[in-house]
Amino acid sequence: MRGSRSDLSRLRIALTVFFALDGFIFAGWVVRIPAIKEQTGASASALGLALLGVSAGAVITMMLTGRLCGRYGTHRVTVACAALLSLSVALPPLTHSAVALGTVLLLFGAAYGSLNVAFNSAAVDLVTALRRPIMPSFHAAFSLGGMIGAGLGGLVAGSLSPVRHLLGLTVIGLLVTAVAGRILLRIQPPSYPEDTTHQPTAPRRPNPRTRGLVITFGLIALCTAYGEGALADWSALHLEHDLDATPGVAAVGYSCFALAMTIGRLTGTKLLERLGQTRTLVGGGTTAALGMLLGALAPSVWAAFLGFMITGLGLANLFPVAVERAGRLAGPDGVAIASTLGYGGMLLGPPAIGFMADWFSLPAALTSVAVLAATAAAIALLTRRAAG
Repeated sequence: MRGSRSDLSRLRIALTVFFALDGFIFAGWVVRIPAIKEQTGASASALGLALLGVSAGAVITMMLTGRLCGRYGTHRVTVACAALLSLSVALPPLTHSAVALGTVLLLFGAAYGSLNVAFNSAAVDLVTALRRPIMPSFHAAFSLGGMIGAGLGGLVAGSLSPVRHLLGLTVIGLLVTAVAGRILLRIQPPSYPEDTTHQPTAPRRPNPRTRGLVITFGLIALCTAYGEGALADWSALHLEHDLDATPGVAAVGYSCFALAMTIGRLTGTKLLERLGQTRTLVGGGTTAALGMLLGALAPSVWAAFLGFMITGLGLANLFPVAVERAGRLAGPDGVAIASTLGYGGMLLGPPAIGFMADWFSLPAALTSVAVLAATAAAIALLTRRAAG
């Protein structure tokens, strides 16, 4: 491995900051969805289609971002996308129709998806350099940022309009990007001697078997991202409309989920070292399925909070493991493929849950999260030999 230990430590800190910023901005947006829904006058299904813009923008740009990372470097692309994400989060509260909301969310989603590919690719290189399964720690920072962003959103929901709140996130995001980006741009990605068995995420063409494994991990990411997106987009509405929670209390639901995700990911490295990837994936998917059944069908707010926390613990390490393995196998293109499939789950989730909520009920629609979490566990179990 080339690169000083101090450079690797600084790189880890800078990447951790960007993961946290991503979660902070995204959560700040999602807790204001109920207010923006009321502002636009959208039905549940119309809101679902508008929210489709986030995932659609992400999926459309992810494969392009993998190529940009190969050409310009993951660090430069990370900084550029973080700045664009910070600017675009101020746009949704300026809209007054579902169509306009969906349009601006395309830009927001493009920035969000591109940033995820860029900093995940950079993180895979660092994980390889350190030779430890620390990928969950970066995603813990994302979850911690989400918890703080959702908690702050709950606190200011009654006193600040969505316009002022999300504009404040723009200012914070640009300041953090300027500081952390300066550090990131000064550090070269880790490089390796030619004879090492641990190679960085260099651009390369995967063979059919490798591509099949990348797609397998992408399917696990899809099932996980569906659940994360569902709780981000619909948990507050579920608590408000089905369990009569106030807007401030409803925002706490996503905070509980994000807190559990943070705890699960902070312990993820030790869990992976002790259990291995297959048992971590199978156990996590099963736990998430049980937790989401409780969260969706709970008769009280507090029981729903408990269900959301169990779901967060279960889902915590599924996406990081899936993306890290795909990146090891096929570099930034592998991260892009797995991420595209993963956010395809978010692409499917908002409209699917919205339509199911109109046809049946929102609690019934949310049980689909449990079904896909169980599916992720089954995929990991059935493909354990090939993945190994």
